[in-house]
Amino acid sequence: MSHAAAHNLADNGVQNDKYPSRVKEEPEVLERKDPVIYSQWTGNSPLDEQQSRFYEENGYLFLDQFFTQEEITHWREELVRLQQRYRKEQAAEVIREPGGEEVRSIFDVHRNNPVFGQVSQHPRLRAVVEYLLGGETYIHQSRINYKPGFTGKEFYWHSDFETWHVEDGMPAMRALSCSIALEDNFTYNGPLMVVPGSHRKFVTCVGQTPENHYKDSLRRQEYGVPDPESLTRLVEEGGIETPVGKAGSIVLFDCNIMHGSNSNITPLPRSNVFLVYNSVENRLQQPFSGQQPRPSFIASRTE
Repeated sequence: MSHAAAHNLADNGVQNDKYPSRVKEEPEVLERKDPVIYSQWTGNSPLDEQQSRFYEENGYLFLDQFFTQEEITHWREELVRLQQRYRKEQAAEVIREPGGEEVRSIFDVHRNNPVFGQVSQHPRLRAVVEYLLGGETYIHQSRINYKPGFTGKEFYWHSDFETWHVEDGMPAMRALSCSIALEDNFTYNGPLMVVPGSHRKFVTCVGQTPENHYKDSLRRQEYGVPDPESLTRLVEEGGIETPVGKAGSIVLFDCNIMHGSNSNITPLPRSNVFLVYNSVENRLQQPFSGQQPRPSFIASRTE
């Protein structure tokens, strides 16, 4: 089905697209139509009131040393083992750096690896996630991102939701990512950068998505990226923050916040585990692009 045909379906009410993207020749900035936090805060909530309000207003929350040093040491050993294994071994869920063979990302680690499978079910983390998303969740996507010293490449500015909506069929903004620092993150070794408040705006993108786009986009994204003018306006309004801290710290960030990261030209590696949680009430439909769904190791359609 063509992208235009998919949107004809939306016009007929078969598939309601609240956030049409990659369908017009000019980008637009649309207002968010979904809540940010799906639970009412109480004294029993796993976040305090100030933390909850910060996430609501800014679209992200940094929690310093959320996990213990013991936990992180164990997970880092597994991370190194996987990196060494996949330097020699090919697998569909392993993404290489653009222009090279160095491991950039390993997807589906919550299903394929018992260590990171346990991490994804961590009780303290799940409590926070289910508070923010208003109930039961499942893992939409998991991955390790390696950013080795000297050679780790950038991840260009993007809203995850734009891709998950267009290419995966995620209906609403009821998902979030948790980035777990397995090594100390500094402002200078390619950390996550976020645009506070940008989660309240949806920047539509231009250009029809090629078939099997994921094969290239996970190495270097060219479709589903914001235009410079819209991005400039978001940064003028919200600025740019780099939430960084010791290994074991986490950043929770809304699915629609604009974010990216620089290349790492320092000697200090930066490796993070990303876990994407989606509400069970926000399960994937057919991609709004009208194309074939991306593989399940990138976008899970089952728990």
